Amino acid sequence: MAVFVALGAFLMTLAGGWTAQRVTDRRHLVLGLAGGLMLGVVGLDLLPEALEAAGHEVFGVPEALLLFVAGFLLAHLGERLLAARRAAHGADEHARTPEVGLTAAAAMVGHSAMDGVAIGAAFQVGEGMGLAVALAVIAHDFADGFNTYTLTSLYGNARRRALAMLGADAVAPVLGAASTLLFTLPEQALGAYLGLFGGVLLYLAAAEILPEAHHAHPARSTLLCTIAGAGFIWLVVGLAE
Repeated sequence: MAVFVALGAFLMTLAGGWTAQRVTDRRHLVLGLAGGLMLGVVGLDLLPEALEAAGHEVFGVPEALLLFVAGFLLAHLGERLLAARRAAHGADEHARTPEVGLTAAAAMVGHSAMDGVAIGAAFQVGEGMGLAVALAVIAHDFADGFNTYTLTSLYGNARRRALAMLGADAVAPVLGAASTLLFTLPEQALGAYLGLFGGVLLYLAAAEILPEAHHAHPARSTLLCTIAGAGFIWLVVGLAE
């Protein structure tokens, strides 16, 4: 049952990626929306789940928040190291590095796989719980597909690579759900991963996606798209409760 339901996430992810492809002539709006979606996913979905699952305090701070900060710093360090490597080879330090886009997209694929694991684990508790979790995952997988394609192409990767990462992101929740037939993931480990991934995602949204969206087109419409993206995730989370 869990694998069958996860097919809905597969279709929604592809729908999100398809949408990202069709609006390339409004790139600043795409990036503004992607930034808002990423902000909403982190603040309204990932962090609350991470704190609930991995709220054990380490020296006065919840473990999930420590990993959130670590994820942010790791993303920043990774990008600086890539930029330094490019500079050492005579390239522009501020040029977009395809490796960053692929790494970010790979993190999205990992997150989608964990979404599938969450669906499978919820169905182990009960069918009602499984359907509730599946609804939340399917709803926000549209944003995942949108962001996966946008992140990969933003950093200069060819369209075929962006499509390949989109395909991997779409298949990931199905495989994640199927994997729960073989093992059970500890709740604390899931929360720790969500905290770490949330930090990476927030860095990309705040330091890369949103500045790029407003750089050449500091329009009110771009800001409205960002607000709409965050608001959409709020609506999804609220309906899933």
